[in-house]
Amino acid sequence: MATYAIGDIQGCYHSFLSLLDAIQFDPANDKLWLVGDLINRGSGSLETLRWAKAHEASLVMVLGNHDLHALAVAEGYVRAHRSDTLQPIFDAPDRKELLEWLRFRPMVHADGGLVMVHAGLLPQWDGGQALELGQEVEKALRGDQYQDFLAHMYGNYPLRWNASLQGMDRLRMITNAMTRLRVCTPEGDMDFQFKGALADMPAGTLPWFDVPSRRSADATVIFGHWSALGLQQRDNLYALDTGCLWGGKLTALRLEDRKTFQVPCHPADGPRHLKAG
Repeated sequence: MATYAIGDIQGCYHSFLSLLDAIQFDPANDKLWLVGDLINRGSGSLETLRWAKAHEASLVMVLGNHDLHALAVAEGYVRAHRSDTLQPIFDAPDRKELLEWLRFRPMVHADGGLVMVHAGLLPQWDGGQALELGQEVEKALRGDQYQDFLAHMYGNYPLRWNASLQGMDRLRMITNAMTRLRVCTPEGDMDFQFKGALADMPAGTLPWFDVPSRRSADATVIFGHWSALGLQQRDNLYALDTGCLWGGKLTALRLEDRKTFQVPCHPADGPRHLKAG
């Protein structure tokens, strides 16, 4: 039995199947940890989502910004982007079941000193607090008033964590940190404009995981979201988004021995293979 954490799939279904073959994944015995952004931008979003739902007993997945975006677009609160590949999901006969399954995924997953989140954790949060804060968002997403959360989810503010935050400001702050964070100031002010490489970070910012005295440093954090960062492997940190969607690779990390497995982007994946319109 083995457990594999896999970086952002983003609807790259053929690449995902290739990686499962490479690790000889056995759903009867093995487990998958998926770091979020399961869907969108790649050409196989519907197939990837259906696969994950069908194999839910063998995996845990945390929500990423593209997954939440799909839920908001489906409810009509935001328009689809030109680069989105979500319409096959919205047109599918099992649309309702698929989107409800997605809505009930966690924001954070923790087990045995490992913490998985899509983007990052603010320096003020330890692993236990992150779980509790993630559960606040999960409660809103899974409740009868989940549409209200999705309707007010978008926005960049507040930028800095304050434990006294309440209501939608608090939920938006938690969501943004867990699904969009890349860099922040030493005080924890988030910068959502930057998406580039470490060498190009804005002055006065740091990768969230390099902030001194980060409270989650006593756990091993597994995350994705930052494709320009590439594969990062430290004693207490693993970044697994290796840009499969953009012609890079799809990466799996075997948690038992920290061995990595990679496959190249499959030729059938990627938004360039979709018809315009």
